Amino acid sequence: MTDAAPPAPAMTRTLKIDFVSDVVCPWCVVGLGGLEAALATLKAEGIGAEITFRPFELNPQMAPEGENIVEHVGRKYGSTPQQSAANRAMITERAAEAWPGFEMRMGEESRIWNTFDAHRLLHWAGTVGPDAQRALKAALFTAHFTEGRRLTDPEVLADAAAAAGLDRAKAVEVLADDLYAAEVRAEEALWLSRGVTGVPAVVVEGKWLISGGQPAGVFEEALRGMAGESHPSRN
Repeated sequence: MTDAAPPAPAMTRTLKIDFVSDVVCPWCVVGLGGLEAALATLKAEGIGAEITFRPFELNPQMAPEGENIVEHVGRKYGSTPQQSAANRAMITERAAEAWPGFEMRMGEESRIWNTFDAHRLLHWAGTVGPDAQRALKAALFTAHFTEGRRLTDPEVLADAAAAAGLDRAKAVEVLADDLYAAEVRAEEALWLSRGVTGVPAVVVEGKWLISGGQPAGVFEEALRGMAGESHPSRN
């Protein structure tokens, strides 16, 4: 007779997480990788999460042609080209650690884009389901950071939807008909009204905030405490 396998831990808490971010934000790649790594560890403790991606535009007034990344950070943050290069190298290293297998390429010729249409597409993906939305988020990160594609091009966005397993024809329809524009604007205004001015902002259960591209250990410790506080064990 063989010993029975130990029972899997009962799910004691599923946390509701709003991941407020932009798809041209490199720290959002780092943050999502760290968050998902933490949740993979916490699963053994019976802690899970439902993640919804919420819109935030880093550059809402940017023209469709975008802007060179070195010129952009110099104008916006006062960084020299040397500082910009050092920061890009550091973030690239952090992204590789946080999200194994993700390739971030941010050279001096890279460009920054307005992302409103990308957020409309993400909103639509959320109506399909959380897995579809997460897959599209990853595909958009890849299109921007790995492939250097133009995120204001509807064909690029539709390609990302197809890569995520979504209906490309429906994605084209969403983009052409300006669908979900009002919903995205309302969500952006909501998070701004709640004090979110930088991303990633990881909002847990609507009341706790974890800011920035944190490593897995920081997310793990924070989420473990939040799960215990929001769902204490009963003796």
